[in-house]
Amino acid sequence: MLNPKLKLNPKVFMDDVAQEPIRKGFGVGLVQAGEKYENIVALCADLTESTQMLPFKEKFPNRFVEIGVAEQNLVTVASGMAAMGKRPFCSSYAMFSPGRNWEQIRTTITYNDRPVVIVGSHAGVSVGPDGGTHQAIEDIALMRVLPNMIVLSPCDSIEAKKATMALGSIEKPAYLRLAREKTAIITTEETPFQIGKAEIFFAPDGVAHVGIIATGALVRTAMLAARDLEKEGIKVKVMNLSTIKPLDTEAVINLAKETKKIITVEEHQVMAGMGSAVAECLAQNYPVPIEFIGIQNKYGQSGKPEELIEHYGMGRESIKEAVRKIMKRS
Repeated sequence: MLNPKLKLNPKVFMDDVAQEPIRKGFGVGLVQAGEKYENIVALCADLTESTQMLPFKEKFPNRFVEIGVAEQNLVTVASGMAAMGKRPFCSSYAMFSPGRNWEQIRTTITYNDRPVVIVGSHAGVSVGPDGGTHQAIEDIALMRVLPNMIVLSPCDSIEAKKATMALGSIEKPAYLRLAREKTAIITTEETPFQIGKAEIFFAPDGVAHVGIIATGALVRTAMLAARDLEKEGIKVKVMNLSTIKPLDTEAVINLAKETKKIITVEEHQVMAGMGSAVAECLAQNYPVPIEFIGIQNKYGQSGKPEELIEHYGMGRESIKEAVRKIMKRS
C-alpha cells in the first residue's frame, strides 16, 4: 500500500494516471527559484527549449546566458559566475554535460567547491530513437565520484520542481539528473522532499520480505512490480532514493535490517551507479544479498523508450524476476 504519511498520488497505479516529463518540473522550479533568489542565473548549451530553461529565459532575460554548443565553456563560465556570488544552473543533455565536460566540472567547480548546479537532461536509455551516443547511462558514476558533489535523481516532475527549489539555496555543487519522456506523477505538492532523505513509497502490511531501492523514472515501475508480487504472497517495500549523494545511509541500513534482501533499480549502468552506492554502504554496515537492476555493461541503441527499458532488463517483469531470484537466497 502507498505510504499514507507521504500523501502520494492516489492514482499512481491506474492506467490513466497523469504523466509529465520530469524535466518540465525542473523548468517550473527554476522560475520559482529565480523569483525567490535574485542571485540565481541560468546558462544553456543551445538546448534551451529541450532542457526546459526557456521559461526562465523569458522571465529573466538579463539573468540568462546562451553559451552555445560549447559544454566545457558552459561549466567554466558558470564556475566563474559562482565565484562572483551567483548561483548558476547550467543545462544540457546529460551525455554532453557531464559526459563531455567532466574534467572542467572537476577542476573548476568541485575542486573549488563552487555552488553550480549541473542539470543533465535526457538521461538514460529512454531517450529512445536518439540512440546510444545520446543515452547517458554513466552520468551518476561520473558525478558521485567527485568530492563536494550532491547528486539528485527525482522520480517525477513534482519532485524535480522541489529539488530545483531546494538546490537554489544550497551553497554546494550539485548534479540534477532528468529524464526526457513523460512519466507518471507519483508525488503531490504535499509530499515531503528533503535533499539527503530517502522515503518508503510502498509498504505491505507486516514485515517485508524484500526491499527495493529505486531512483528516477523507474520508481513507479518498481512500485507496480511490488504490488504485483503481493498477489504471490511476496511482501516488498519500495524506497524512493532521490538523493544518491549524500546517501541516506540510515534509511538504507534500516531497510536492509528489516528485509535482509535488497534490489536496486536504476536506468544507468549497474557498475558505479546508485546500486553501487547502496552496496558500498551495506558492505560496510550491514551486508545482505543484493540484486542489481540496470544496464549490464552494455551501450544503448535506438528504439522506443518502453522497448529499450524491457530489452535491457529494467522493466516490471525483470524487477519481479529479480525479487523471486533473491527470495531463493539465504
